[in-house]
Amino acid sequence: MKTFRFLLFRLLQAIPLVIGVVCINFVIIQMAPGDAVEVLAGEAGTASAEYMADLRARFGLDKPAWQQLLAMLMRVAQFDLGYSFRHNLPVADLILSRLPATLLLMGTAITAAFVTGTALGIVAARRVNSPIDAGISIVALLAYATPVFWIGLMLIVQFSVVLGWLPSGGMMTITQSLSGMDAVVDVLRHLVLPATTLSLFFMAVYCRLMRASMLETIKQDYVTAARARGISDFRVLLRHAARNALLPLVTVVGLHVGGLLGGSVLVETVFSWPGLGRLAFESVFQRDYNLLLGILLVSSLLVIAINIVIDLLYARLDQRIKFN
Repeated sequence: MKTFRFLLFRLLQAIPLVIGVVCINFVIIQMAPGDAVEVLAGEAGTASAEYMADLRARFGLDKPAWQQLLAMLMRVAQFDLGYSFRHNLPVADLILSRLPATLLLMGTAITAAFVTGTALGIVAARRVNSPIDAGISIVALLAYATPVFWIGLMLIVQFSVVLGWLPSGGMMTITQSLSGMDAVVDVLRHLVLPATTLSLFFMAVYCRLMRASMLETIKQDYVTAARARGISDFRVLLRHAARNALLPLVTVVGLHVGGLLGGSVLVETVFSWPGLGRLAFESVFQRDYNLLLGILLVSSLLVIAINIVIDLLYARLDQRIKFN
């Protein structure tokens, strides 16, 4: 019951947050020049003023901004994200078609970053001030400081152009009709480079944070007491020190979900990955603001949901935390 009340409370908290997200995004987008009608007219080559006015009236763009915002809030309350003028499809259908690709990329990247960063952080803390610690710190610093798009381009040059081991873009090979395990392997081959590119920055952050947290944790009295009882050093590190050292790391993972979504825009564009990030990038240039607002709303909901899961996981790792 306490967990249920906690979830209900967090969901109620999310309602004004979602309204605020919609309003802020709407205001920012309204400040941008141009609209979908100008893009459609430009693609047509010629368009009369009457035709453009008719399009704006059809799309509801001729109304005052406050009426457009009110209409959008009413649609959101009815779980309706509106219509994409550019794609001539409901926004919800477009987002649902691209969401699995983004979740696959984000899930793979954050898992790889968390596992690799945690392992490297433990090794660096175990071998503090050694050549191994120095080498891990240098690798983490380079991964942290290097721009994401440059890493992606260099990986394409090395592993796709020079070595020819992995595909340079897309989510699957469109020239072949694959099914079953062959299709899964094909998607995984396309996933390696974008997931690696997206995960390196976060891996560096988790590595440094885990190292610092482990160095602080192994000085605690309960770790000293465990060693005094004759428990092996390996077991002390994993079962006693690492579990408590993970607590700040888990918190940071929840905060990085938004950064992952932002980074996926660059990564999906570089690797032609058919996800929400690339769709958002295209909607900006096409002035498809209904689609862009829908993507931003879904991204906000995704961040909220993942942070709720992180809170539940945090309570699982630290038994001292109780839901009121």
